[in-house]
Amino acid sequence: MVPEIAMALSATDVLFSKILSMLENQASLQSGVGDEINEIKLELSSMRSFLEDADDGPRAQSKAENDWVAGVREISYQVEDIIDEYMYDMNKQQQWKGNFLKGIQFPQNLWLKHKLGRKLRDIKERIKSIPERRQRYGVYQLEGRDRRREGMLGNYDLNWLKNESESSLFLKDDDLVGIKKTQRELLDWLTNGNLERTVISVTGMGGSGKTTLVANTFIKQTVKQHFDFCAWTTVSQQYTIEELLRSTIKEIYKKNNEQTPVNLNSLSYRDLGEKLEKYLQARRYLIVLDDVWNLNLWQQISRVLPNGRNGSRVMLTTRMGEVASFQFGTTNHVLEVKPLRDNEAWTLFCMKAFPSNLGQCPPNLDSLARNLAEKCKGLPLAIVALGGLLSSKKFIAEWRIIHDNLNWELSHNPELGALKCILLLSYYHLPYRLKHCFLYCCIFPEDYLIRRNRLIRLWMAEGFVEPVNGATPEVVAERYLMELISRGLLQVTKRNESGRPQACKMHDILRELAVSISESEKFVAISDRKEAVVEDNGIRRLSIVVRDKEIKARKGISQLRSLFVFAVDEISKSSFNRLPSGFKLLTVLDLQDAPISQLPSEMAYLFNLRYLNLTRTQVKELPKSIGELCNLQSLFLKETQIEELPPGIVKLKNLRHLIVYRFNIKGTDYDRWVSMRLPSDIFMVKNLQVLTFAEAGDTFIKNLSKMTQLKRLCFANVKEANEKELCFSLGKTSLLRYLMVMSCNEKERLKMDKLVKAPPCLEKLILAGKLEKVPHWFSSLHNLTCLRLHWSRLREDFVSHIQALPNLGRITLVNAYLGERLCFLEGFPKLKILRIQKFPELKEIVINKGVMPDLQELNIRECQKFVKLPHGWESLPHLKKVCLRDVSSEIVEKICGASESMDQPTIRVILLSRVEEEDDDGEFQSNFKWVYRTYD
Repeated sequence: MVPEIAMALSATDVLFSKILSMLENQASLQSGVGDEINEIKLELSSMRSFLEDADDGPRAQSKAENDWVAGVREISYQVEDIIDEYMYDMNKQQQWKGNFLKGIQFPQNLWLKHKLGRKLRDIKERIKSIPERRQRYGVYQLEGRDRRREGMLGNYDLNWLKNESESSLFLKDDDLVGIKKTQRELLDWLTNGNLERTVISVTGMGGSGKTTLVANTFIKQTVKQHFDFCAWTTVSQQYTIEELLRSTIKEIYKKNNEQTPVNLNSLSYRDLGEKLEKYLQARRYLIVLDDVWNLNLWQQISRVLPNGRNGSRVMLTTRMGEVASFQFGTTNHVLEVKPLRDNEAWTLFCMKAFPSNLGQCPPNLDSLARNLAEKCKGLPLAIVALGGLLSSKKFIAEWRIIHDNLNWELSHNPELGALKCILLLSYYHLPYRLKHCFLYCCIFPEDYLIRRNRLIRLWMAEGFVEPVNGATPEVVAERYLMELISRGLLQVTKRNESGRPQACKMHDILRELAVSISESEKFVAISDRKEAVVEDNGIRRLSIVVRDKEIKARKGISQLRSLFVFAVDEISKSSFNRLPSGFKLLTVLDLQDAPISQLPSEMAYLFNLRYLNLTRTQVKELPKSIGELCNLQSLFLKETQIEELPPGIVKLKNLRHLIVYRFNIKGTDYDRWVSMRLPSDIFMVKNLQVLTFAEAGDTFIKNLSKMTQLKRLCFANVKEANEKELCFSLGKTSLLRYLMVMSCNEKERLKMDKLVKAPPCLEKLILAGKLEKVPHWFSSLHNLTCLRLHWSRLREDFVSHIQALPNLGRITLVNAYLGERLCFLEGFPKLKILRIQKFPELKEIVINKGVMPDLQELNIRECQKFVKLPHGWESLPHLKKVCLRDVSSEIVEKICGASESMDQPTIRVILLSRVEEEDDDGEFQSNFKWVYRTYD
């Protein structure tokens, strides 16, 4: 689907939901206005259906078609503006009249409805002209569509892609950088003694060098000599299985120096399959399928690729995660091609940018060259394309122009067409709903770490998430995220203990392309100049990345729906005070880290607001009128100065995510987290999915059982006397996945043994407070992936209660145990991270062989009596890091004693990490190395 159609469909989707909501509330409409809205809905519905028909497959668009689609999008936006402005004015009037006057029809009220009817009649005439224009100029003539469909990028680009793929077969070793280790692994899988037919999937984002790696391996003599028959097939965007089979059979005749049969083109799929299978049956073969986009291909071709148990191999390249991870029914291997290391990327960049200087960067260009190479983030295609473009630029001024205008260069410079072509291929293959989810990510600045939950909640607020029976919007949105990650369009930067992505980011070059598309479609505007000037050009979403003191908003931009402000230092309060009142139809307002201390009174009129983020601002209180934001879904008040929420918060019936906590920088370790006082009737907000970090009074704990939709819950100030009510309420929260319970102080006993049955879906559990013993229900937490115990100060052995938990991947223990010896004798099959802190009496840790087979990180800190490395740490096969901080001087002397130059008393951190180093033969060796960190 082309981006113009995707944006038009997105605009009509959002509009339809608002029209349906308005039609359901006929009482708020003047007689006849409801009919006008219904007619508009029917007209737009017809156009939407036509758009879907016109784009039932990949195709190129003419300028007339683009103009027509843009017209549909603009009309949809204008109707949405009319409806939202009417609802805004009505909502403002109702607040002014007061609840006791709502039933009276004031003249102003009637005038608003009359104005709405007039605007709708005008827009309806414009809508009717759109189909007439389409017929007049022959836009999207369906009868010729099949003949004109040449792919999303056109015939030239598709032929270029095929030629570029096959040209990788002729690259010299000198042109390749950073593939030695991965190529050795690939060669081993191809030529080892495994006789089963083996499928090898080489995966990575577009431009990562998959095809180059596979091609360079394919042509090696050791490979050619190992197999009886080798064939390379590039999978086109509109492939047919018959074409692929014919291509492979032609390779057979070519190998045997025989003439291709004249009737080959007329053979059916069955005949072709039988012919190929018969030839391959007794031979050891290697088949390469380059650029596979879906599993249909494998399901069709696997039937004719016999498993003769003679060591045959099938290699495929794909940027689709679901293809790479598929269980092909035989032996499978997956090789992920990762970005080049910094030194490798710099070497390749210099080879391409300075070929006449033997790959050496001139000193006067070093700074600019390194900045440009950094933007490629180790992506070989981007490095080669950008380096090739710059190779003809001899003057620093030419380099600076490209550096400062990379977005324009990507969009318009034909020398970067290949880069754009390959990177955008993944984007063009997306369903339209995922298209705008992807483009939305360019709102965040370059290299910004985008938190999973933040992105999911933003998509929900924007209306991008399609309703699915039996699934919450959060679940559907996470599927969207995983799809974008699977396709290589977003890069995971952090995962939790179960492997679930916690944060991601966009590749710099992909982001530049996304910004280009978004701005041309008026989907998103990015203002990253020194002075943020908000211009009236019909934009719906604005991202401001500015360090100036003023944000200047021009008139006529009231249609803005989403506003983000990033990287601000000293923006004046007056600038922020003008923003909400100037953008009265906002759906999303994200002011995270903005230097504001109060919210303007106009906030109460933002009836359309669904997402409000005030994280790390200096706001001290919310307006009492916060309850008027009837559509609010997500409210973020992390690390603000707010201590208590106003009573009106309970009126927010659509609120799903309430995140409220701050840090006390003067507090002890225990009371560093500060909970927030909530209204006692917060339980009336029935749709809450996330509530963190609440102050738990008696009333809160008693009514917690009524908040049955909660999936994430954190609360503090629990007393020993609350045990009965607490355990009863938690027993009713069957959907909980994340639970944090904190006692009122570090000496208060946290009693939870009366909990008959723990929430069955619980994945993360944090208990802070003194435990007399390990709760009996710990052993039933089969879905638990993360356990944190703070200030438990247990005297009994607790390890045996958790060692059998099958999915536990992370354990953090802070002042949780008073014993001298900690023994891990068995179990912990999936544990990856173990952190131990503030064990005052701990002297020794024992880890039996075979325990914690997946452990990767061991962190021990503030255990002053700990005297030696854990017994058995050498037998942990996947251990990557051991960190010792603020431990006994005795262990420091044992480890660092050989270093005469080391001033041992200043050593506070000792880090043992596994590093890979390349030896003189190009082999990579994995070894442990000690690193010392010293402090004054």
